Amino acid sequence: MKTIINKKDIIFAAGIILAALLILACMQFGKQKTGNNIRITIDGKEYGVYSLNEDRVIDIDGEFGHNQVVIQDGEAYMKEADCPDHYCMEYKAISRKNETIICLPHKIVVEVISYDWDENESQIDVISQ
Repeated sequence: MKTIINKKDIIFAAGIILAALLILACMQFGKQKTGNNIRITIDGKEYGVYSLNEDRVIDIDGEFGHNQVVIQDGEAYMKEADCPDHYCMEYKAISRKNETIICLPHKIVVEVISYDWDENESQIDVISQ
């Protein structure tokens, strides 16, 4: 038996490939944007907000233990933790909006945020004198 591929089959296959490439392109361009700050919270309470544009070492000594977050080259990572499992130190460096590093034993969350001062200032609707 002889298989014949006609012009309609080629057009159909090209359409499927084009649709797949279009979906892939949308996924790539729709990726999360790079954030400009990290927010550190301990047990749900904000510990601080730090710029990813400034290299620094943040020592966190809380009631649950000690951690050290390093901001370097626009990324943040957990360098030290005295928790028993050290899973938080295994996270890759974070820099994209909504990426997180979580230390469950110490109840610490390091989250990348993109904070736009102008956007938040425009949300003020009442000024009291």
